[in-house]
Amino acid sequence: MIPDAVRERALSAEPPAYVYDLAGLAAHAAAIRAAVPAELYYAAKANPDARILTALAPHVDGVEVSSGGELAHVRAVLPEARLAFGGPGKTEAELAAATAVHRIHVESPLELRHLAALRREADVLLRVNLPLAAAGASLRMSGPFGMDAEALGRCLDLLAEAPWLRLRGMHAHLASGLEAEPLLEVAAHVLGWARSWLESPAEVNVGGGMAVDYRDPGRRFDWAAYGSGLAALRRPGEVLRIEPGRAVTAYCGWYVTDVLDVKRTHGASYAVLRGGTHHLRTPAAKGHDQPFTVLPVGDGESVGGPVTLVGQLCTPKDVFARDVAVERIAVGDVVAFAMAGAYAWNISHHDFLMHPKPSVHYVGPG
Repeated sequence: MIPDAVRERALSAEPPAYVYDLAGLAAHAAAIRAAVPAELYYAAKANPDARILTALAPHVDGVEVSSGGELAHVRAVLPEARLAFGGPGKTEAELAAATAVHRIHVESPLELRHLAALRREADVLLRVNLPLAAAGASLRMSGPFGMDAEALGRCLDLLAEAPWLRLRGMHAHLASGLEAEPLLEVAAHVLGWARSWLESPAEVNVGGGMAVDYRDPGRRFDWAAYGSGLAALRRPGEVLRIEPGRAVTAYCGWYVTDVLDVKRTHGASYAVLRGGTHHLRTPAAKGHDQPFTVLPVGDGESVGGPVTLVGQLCTPKDVFARDVAVERIAVGDVVAFAMAGAYAWNISHHDFLMHPKPSVHYVGPG
């Protein structure tokens, strides 16, 4: 269901455009904050738009960044925000810049040695990579992310020799795309591991990974059940922290464009839209149909029935949605793609074919 304010802006904006519902975003973040008895850090990689960061600021405890560029950007937008610096492959320059953040998520013994060599005070969490099946996950963060038991032991030895580095606890982000119950099982596994390594871990960051269902824009992750489960898992004195990104901002964004052409080829119907997956890469990256609403304002040629919505790029991979039933879609109609508030514009290959970039619009306070 497209909010009235978004619909109005979609019809008035020059396509292609992004429209962000800041009021809806703030309400969603506030509901998450109320449901979850853990510190909430927003993962800026999902969408680092400055107005989105500002709208989220009153409802989060901090922001997680994963590069020197994100660090500088978020500091400029939210100079008072608590920041956590994560991600593999941190450069020595990035580590030097990160010593003033709230937490550094250490990914390897070598990274810890580089950090120790700076001889600056810093608070760290050790990121662990645990063997875990995580059935139903859309993505498993295995391989180079975090450390196994052997590397973790080496880090503990290094920390004993570098008292200017304060070990605050552990971090783990093991899987994405999980519903509340399996994600709580992951959290229990992470907490058990942390408690076995540290006598009393002050902090455990169990990451993000909350499921987002692009097939059903009205369905949301069960934050209430997840919050109740975390409350039962937490021991007195422990600080739990989560780092959602997609599940916070996905619902606040729409990619809005118009229909340039309709055609039938070998019995199949196509609507060719202005823009493409160089603006909204999410459906190509995740292999799904992006949910959309047709705003019927066009009076040109039309098609109906199963229609594949494509962009302007010279590749058959430039597909927003494939064989989706529509009553009618016509040249000149406006199409508003929902759930475009996370991993959309910011992960897209903007300059492929050098089409104009979309404008950005905001509705609601924030």
